[in-house]
Amino acid sequence: MAGATASRSNAAAPSALRPMMGETRWVQIVLVMTAMLFLALFLFVPLIAVFVEAFRKGAGAYLESFQDPAAIHAIQLTLLVAAIAVPLNVVFGLAASWAIAKFEFMGKSVLITLIDLPFAVSPVISGVVYVLLFGLQGWFGRRLAEYDIEIIFAVPGIVLATLFVTFPFVARELIPLMQEQGTDEEQAAMTLGASGWQTFYRVTLPNVKWGLLYGVILCNARAMGEFGAVSVVSGHIRGKTNTLPLHVEILYNEYNFVAAFATASLLALLALLTLALKSLVEWKSRHAQPGPCATGEEALP
Repeated sequence: MAGATASRSNAAAPSALRPMMGETRWVQIVLVMTAMLFLALFLFVPLIAVFVEAFRKGAGAYLESFQDPAAIHAIQLTLLVAAIAVPLNVVFGLAASWAIAKFEFMGKSVLITLIDLPFAVSPVISGVVYVLLFGLQGWFGRRLAEYDIEIIFAVPGIVLATLFVTFPFVARELIPLMQEQGTDEEQAAMTLGASGWQTFYRVTLPNVKWGLLYGVILCNARAMGEFGAVSVVSGHIRGKTNTLPLHVEILYNEYNFVAAFATASLLALLALLTLALKSLVEWKSRHAQPGPCATGEEALP
């Protein structure tokens, strides 16, 4: 009798869950449609509009926009700043994440807070700080002028501003990854006689290579697209201190819409390339994680 009652209860359970499953399906559909509508309005439509405006007068006018010496210099300066800022951020990110994840020291929480500082401070404020420090009327400006050293309204100031807004990206990707991995492998390597450099190069670095590459991609994207901090320290000198985002602003203010949107489309293509590389790294990272059999563990029966 008890068995029959249990069988009837089990048979009735799926039918009782059907209304709930139907409601869950509708909630899921509504959420997905809301997200897609949001993306269409605020991402896809503006992105399509950039390319439509860039090619409004044909491919010839589009390509001619990049033959302007000012546009060529803006592209070169953007690549130069990224080529300087990204490697420096890699060095800082590796050093900071290794110290925070593998060691205990006084001021560790302060260091973590300082790494997050650019996320909390407006880029414009960071640019103003550099002007107050290195401008002609700043703390060190007069002394630097005596030696003909230009930082503000020159390439060094742009590099410094870019470094400030981008240095958290590599460190913030590596810190949780290194903390999750622990120190067991490093301790085993040093027990077997490996030096600190050998331990880092042969144990730590291979374990975090995908996280490091992920951080580099995000850092490079922010370095090429930074506007606020660079706008303050650059002086908007055409052909000298204009990066691609600043060049777009100048062209737009001059009502040269085709050239402005053509340059903006180049930044959009860089963003799409960054997104593709980011997705590739995420896919590689997931497939690079060993399963139980790869680590020598037997699957439980």
